[in-house]
Amino acid sequence: MAPKKAKKDVKKAKKSTASGRTVVPVDTKLIDSDWWDVFWEKNSSTPGLVIPADEDEGFKYFFRMSKKTFQYICSLVREDLISRPPSGLINIEGRLLSVEKQVAIALRRLASGESQVIVGISFGVGQSTVSQVTWRFIEALEGRGKHHLKWPCSLRLAEIKSNFEASFGLPNCCGAIDATHIVMTLPAVETSGDWRDSVQNYSIFCQGIVDHELRFLDIVTGWPGGLTISLLLKYSGFYKLCQVSQRLNGTAKRLSEGVEVREFIVGGTHYPLLPWLITPYEKDNRSEATDEFTAIHDAARFLAVKAFSHLKGSWKILNTVLWRPDKKKLPSIIVVCCLLHNIIIDCGDSLLPDVPLSGHHDTGYVEQPCPQVDPRGKTMRDDLAKHLQLIKQKIE
Repeated sequence: MAPKKAKKDVKKAKKSTASGRTVVPVDTKLIDSDWWDVFWEKNSSTPGLVIPADEDEGFKYFFRMSKKTFQYICSLVREDLISRPPSGLINIEGRLLSVEKQVAIALRRLASGESQVIVGISFGVGQSTVSQVTWRFIEALEGRGKHHLKWPCSLRLAEIKSNFEASFGLPNCCGAIDATHIVMTLPAVETSGDWRDSVQNYSIFCQGIVDHELRFLDIVTGWPGGLTISLLLKYSGFYKLCQVSQRLNGTAKRLSEGVEVREFIVGGTHYPLLPWLITPYEKDNRSEATDEFTAIHDAARFLAVKAFSHLKGSWKILNTVLWRPDKKKLPSIIVVCCLLHNIIIDCGDSLLPDVPLSGHHDTGYVEQPCPQVDPRGKTMRDDLAKHLQLIKQKIE
């Protein structure tokens, strides 16, 4: 009889929120507010998994974040998740899924990469419920959390540049760039050459620029994995803004040698050498100064590698072979995983040390060197190398 009572209660008078959305009042007794206790009891001793005995640490294990950060995320999406009639969102006990349980189901699906069936069993819901809840959450967070992923203001950018210079000696450096493949299978009718990449996988790209705290400052996704990384860059809005001096256009920094260095980011050899994108020296252009610059450059750009390793290790759905995903929806999944990564950092939560991938985030892929060299970028790289060499000499 409980399901009938739930159906009757959800037909109570509707309320309107300030945003104009309709909210259906529900008897709180019919909501499974004890979802965590039930989940923890059921899943904390899963055979084959090394789960922390402490509940708070166990919560982080399953959902990649502290309970405090989890509640913040719930507050972001709450209005969207309760604004639609909850038909179908009922668990096996006949109780409506709370916002918290809906968020937990979605986070577990993204974090574990497990099938909807397995995730559903762990929460006592069906596969269709996992699918519906996960997508509702993705839509909600993509809209409500976008302020957590944006190019920094001038004050914040000054802090980033200061940290890059303090850590690596690179003046006016605003971040590090890299890209990764999200692998998938496709129906035969959709297997065009654009989606087949250099190692014959079907994949979609995600390019990201990160700061010194591994926070994503800019991402580009949705483009086929068959593109080269340099072409992916040129298709991005970030590239177009830089080319017309609307991004990385802050005040140049005058070095002690008398030369000026503009704002820039660092990237690998698969990127073009540009005035605002500095790549390492080629192997056939070796000297003590260039070797030392390349070592420092590699350490700085490794931040982007590390960020993607954390991203795909924490949100394992991005590190599985996705089975025939909707290519129009897949970019939203990638964006939301990047948002979750940033929210954890922004909330002062720690990225878990045991989740990064053990190898490179793009295992099996080899960097294809980009031959494009802008003379202005080459001059700036030489100026930076001389600057680092002079700093070393002063220290010695």
